[in-house]
Amino acid sequence: MFGSITDRYDAFNHVSTLGQDLLWRPRAIWELARVVRGPVRQVLDVGCGPGELARGFAGQFPGARVVAVDFSPVMVRSARSQGPGAPGPARLRFGVANIARLPFSAGAFDVAASAFVARNLKDLGACFRELRRVLRPGGTLLTLEVSEPVSPLIGRLFHAHFDRLVPLIGRAFDREGPYSYLPESLRFFPSRERLLDLLRESGFPRTKLYPMSLGVVTAYFSEASAAPDGSP
Repeated sequence: MFGSITDRYDAFNHVSTLGQDLLWRPRAIWELARVVRGPVRQVLDVGCGPGELARGFAGQFPGARVVAVDFSPVMVRSARSQGPGAPGPARLRFGVANIARLPFSAGAFDVAASAFVARNLKDLGACFRELRRVLRPGGTLLTLEVSEPVSPLIGRLFHAHFDRLVPLIGRAFDREGPYSYLPESLRFFPSRERLLDLLRESGFPRTKLYPMSLGVVTAYFSEASAAPDGSP
């Protein structure tokens, strides 16, 4: 499904979010830089898509190696085709990988991140545990995801746009099917409170929330426990 929309992925996101998506990733990266503990030498971006978040990390942490992976080979090819985004051949690498079975050793990364990936995962808890495995103790997990606005009024406006208008925009982009899936994916996504429970159960005892755009999007900054099994 995602391979079929690669050619118009970024353009659709810009139009359907009224340009707000151009702010969400940079804001999340900037906020993460304020809360992360210790030096950042290795960053992992899972579900990287065309690579926008990964390139943001490469710019924010000029001394870090950024590894960006996606389940879709077509998305990875698209990310690679858009240029390195960082000086040096080893600064930014793209590859194909499954978030549920990452090909990295335990504690390999200081930061792990995903942007608008979580609601597509069948077993969210298992994926969080796998991300905890590849993070060092005290490392930071960034989860950036669409969320239900706190205000009922904003919620009604949001769903009028997200549930009805977004699929129509997808039709204009000649890709109605995949974009009709987006509202459905949010319908079954855990609430903020349940997501916090899942993170705690998966080895992230402390999480800071950073709502954006009146709560339409939330960034979750989660600190990895001292032991991969979730022990404090």
